[in-house]
Amino acid sequence: MRFLACLLVAILAVSCGPSRDGSPIDVAIIGDAEGLFAEGVRLSPAAQHLRAATAEGLVALDPAGQVIPAIAERWIVTDDGMSYIFRLRDSAWPDGDTITAAGVRRLLLARLEQLEGTSLGLDLAKITDVRAMTGRVIELRLSSPMPQFLRLLAQPELGLVRSGSGAGPMIMSRDEEEQALVRLSALPPEDRGLPARENWEEYARPLTLRAMPAEAAVDAFSTGEVDLVLNGKLATFPLAELGPLSRGTIRVDPALGLFGLLVVSDAGLLAEPERREALSMAIDRATLIEPFGLGGWQPTEWIAPPGLFDPPAPFPSSRWPDLQFEQRRLIAAARIAAWSAETGEEPVLRVELPPGPGSAILLREIARDWQAIGVRTEPVDPGEEADLVLRDRLARYSSPRWFINQFNCRLDLGLCEPEADELARQALVLDDPAERRRLLVEAHAALVDAEIFIPLGPPVRWSLVRGAVGPYEANQWGLHPLFPLTQPTR
Repeated sequence: MRFLACLLVAILAVSCGPSRDGSPIDVAIIGDAEGLFAEGVRLSPAAQHLRAATAEGLVALDPAGQVIPAIAERWIVTDDGMSYIFRLRDSAWPDGDTITAAGVRRLLLARLEQLEGTSLGLDLAKITDVRAMTGRVIELRLSSPMPQFLRLLAQPELGLVRSGSGAGPMIMSRDEEEQALVRLSALPPEDRGLPARENWEEYARPLTLRAMPAEAAVDAFSTGEVDLVLNGKLATFPLAELGPLSRGTIRVDPALGLFGLLVVSDAGLLAEPERREALSMAIDRATLIEPFGLGGWQPTEWIAPPGLFDPPAPFPSSRWPDLQFEQRRLIAAARIAAWSAETGEEPVLRVELPPGPGSAILLREIARDWQAIGVRTEPVDPGEEADLVLRDRLARYSSPRWFINQFNCRLDLGLCEPEADELARQALVLDDPAERRRLLVEAHAALVDAEIFIPLGPPVRWSLVRGAVGPYEANQWGLHPLFPLTQPTR
């Protein structure tokens, strides 16, 4: 379930970063430095932001996460919701060739082929045809209506790259002295399909971008080396809390997505759904995040938020509405004890979480709850053999189908449920919204009954934002486009 943005604001006492107009905006994205330059369709958060800045798709997202024109300057949707017709802007690729519907069609089809076998590819499975209608008009046809389709098209992975370059709105260059640093500058308005504007450079600030480990990014913000830090997660949140907040602001996105433990082993204690359910029953979600001081975080026991079903799904806010937490704990403990007595084995679970002080706190809270039912928890590093792995992922659009697709057997991430996959596949072609909803409710129920995921709540995404940076808006998608940051703040 999405949660309300938590805004921790301190007095802006000193401006350590550059503030005069025309000076660069320095941005750090928490992550691996090499991940910033990833190509293809499996992008890190840093690479997503860079792709969105330099290679637009048909549409893009604004700072609030709303869909705006990009290579397509406008569009219409047919009354049946199954055809999207886009008119492309009158502009050119970096090599000077005109952007045409035929060229965009070829690039889109190639990108869709690349995405096969990914969760985003499953999300895009409703596309049945891509047609170039005239020189600057392209049509995308769907197997059934999808109200969130434009938001899906705005994903950075659908940015169009031709001969190694995109159509903006920014152009990238690598710093000669510091190869991990990217310099971004806006393209002229006429190269973005807009009227030419005299002295346009005076109205657009340059931007530098780098990917850094969380601790280094927070330190860089505190010393004024960077003005904006993106992609903070729960694992790294304590680092931001300890930083000098008088120099800026922590902003927490009201994120939508998955945050919980994916079951990756069906051996021993985890062999039966009833014992996997016992682990979920035993977690006190109401107190899980208290050590972080994140107000407004709403825990959940369901995979997909009930409110995303239209109308809302016919299941209660709690999976176990007739049981108090202590009753749940007793039932869970009895199931674990029965298995231990039968097998003579000690209940031990290896849990993989990402590195960071927040992960240690989270695991401490979970381990305490599982210890109360007789289960011992061992942390393991990423890549080591594990029984459960933290799944922390932002949603791309607000539909139960996105949540269901994250566990598709084709992704081979952990335990899965073929029945849920089949129900979701059948829903792709149904025109009747009531029937589509029914199948998605059944698919979700099949996933829940299989007990392959222990949901905890929404993902946490935080940023550090200096007062001179704008426009920046917290949003539920956790994507913060770089190009708008270069626009005038006065």
